[in-house]
Amino acid sequence: MFGGIGSSGAMKVAALLTSAQSGSEKMAPSIFSYSNLVHAVSGAVGSVVAITVFYPLDTVRTRLQVDDHRRAKHAHEILADIIREEGIAELYRGWFPVVTALCCSNFVYFYTFNSLKLKFIRGTKSSPLTDLSLAFVSGVVNVLVTTPLWVANTRLKLQGAKLHTKAYDKASDRKYEGIRDCLEKIIQDEGFWSLWNGTAPSLMLAANPAIQFMVYEALKRYFQRAYHTAELSGMLYFIIGAIAKAGATVVTYPLQVVQSRLRAGLAKAEKAQSLLQNIMYLVKHQGVGALYKGMEAKLFQTVLTAALMFVAYEKIAAVIFRLMGLQAPPHKK
Repeated sequence: MFGGIGSSGAMKVAALLTSAQSGSEKMAPSIFSYSNLVHAVSGAVGSVVAITVFYPLDTVRTRLQVDDHRRAKHAHEILADIIREEGIAELYRGWFPVVTALCCSNFVYFYTFNSLKLKFIRGTKSSPLTDLSLAFVSGVVNVLVTTPLWVANTRLKLQGAKLHTKAYDKASDRKYEGIRDCLEKIIQDEGFWSLWNGTAPSLMLAANPAIQFMVYEALKRYFQRAYHTAELSGMLYFIIGAIAKAGATVVTYPLQVVQSRLRAGLAKAEKAQSLLQNIMYLVKHQGVGALYKGMEAKLFQTVLTAALMFVAYEKIAAVIFRLMGLQAPPHKK
């Protein structure tokens, strides 16, 4: 193969190939590693545990966001209404598709976030701005990969629900038999790109986990320095996670309302296809308060869920690292 370039040329080519192989071996561990896998699995399992515990509050939040004629009430009143009108089992309507989507979503997010941390800040001092940037990029990757699952999730969750929104009633004739069937029917009825309904607000909402992780990582580093330990108590992880998620949720909540409506398929019926059109439609027909419908339930649900998820994530990851004899990648505090 190298006969035409001489022995010296062949040696140079071989050296280049060896160098390239060595370089790829050095890069591979930073992206494809047991450490990243442990973080991804821990985040996915932690999210499943947390959402299962607080799922009824998520049901309340979704109903308030997409049901225009339901009078805004407190979370416990909506829970009572659903139980009285539809039965207690309705509080867990759509649980499986939610868990499936959330598990995949958190796996992608945690894997991407920790891969980026290993790549860009391993052995260096992290900062809130760095955490914010890496978390935002991770959120964008997550949105692009998992939005179809969340669209199907919203349709399945609202299927058969007693809503008073005429626009949704007109769009809800289809019956879905699971995530795959839902995805296929959405493509058939509305087109392939309808699977990415709500992507625009979702991309903007990548700021939510970005803010959340920036605050969480900053507070975690602070308490690790204060207590001179890498592993904090479960209660402290819970408090840090709750504070981080509460701040991120309040800032980005109006976008979450629009996101839910787009995923539910209300955009075509209301002739409000874009993010701005949806916001204007809600403000015009229901007032500014419509952008914050369900925020009480959302704060309860998302703050408690995120707090419990972080506790489960940190503890599961710590146990797996110990069992496998691995060491979590060090980052300077």
